[in-house]
Amino acid sequence: MKLLIVEDSARLSAALTSDFRREGFAVDHAGDGQAALGQIEAHEYDLVILDLMLPRVSGLEVLRALRASRAPTRVLVLSARDQTEDRVAALNLGADDYLVKPFDLSELKARTLALLRRRYGETSGVLAHGELTLDTNARLATVRGSPLPLTPKEYALLETLLRHRGRSFTRVALFERLYDGLSEASDRVVEVIVSTLRTKLASAGIRELIETRRGFGYRVP
Repeated sequence: MKLLIVEDSARLSAALTSDFRREGFAVDHAGDGQAALGQIEAHEYDLVILDLMLPRVSGLEVLRALRASRAPTRVLVLSARDQTEDRVAALNLGADDYLVKPFDLSELKARTLALLRRRYGETSGVLAHGELTLDTNARLATVRGSPLPLTPKEYALLETLLRHRGRSFTRVALFERLYDGLSEASDRVVEVIVSTLRTKLASAGIRELIETRRGFGYRVP
């Protein structure tokens, strides 16, 4: 999953970016509204965490532009503005949720995961394929109830393929979903991740789950 954090507080944005990256998310950051508009134009995000009081371009203008683009990206407004009219304005412009600062990190994560489930039309936090199950809330993979130890990137790749069963992803498309915009890694790292993931799945008795379609990429049928 790929997130964009739009927040002008360097301390808060660094903390949120670090925390979500530890959970396996690909996270980009924009410190002002103009930068956010550039990021949104250049990348596809599953969710944007958006402050309203931003330099250069306001959060409401960013939200208006995002909704005008008709992108399916979910938006969680994270703002110190706690008046009813602020909430109403943001929700009327297309925000999916609104959380007031100061906030509890566990609540922010819970709301984020709920919005991501809604983004993909899921009613629970569980993705299953035969004996393989992914708990997207705990970010845990299990096979027949036993934990399958995965790195955050391996988990993120498997979650992407299971969430979009039948759809093929090129190496570049998967790299875009797994890594933030400042990553210096090559997209060939995706081949390594797929290889190690296949090995771990095979060791757990799950073979040939991830197909390679020459010219199209990878998919889970």
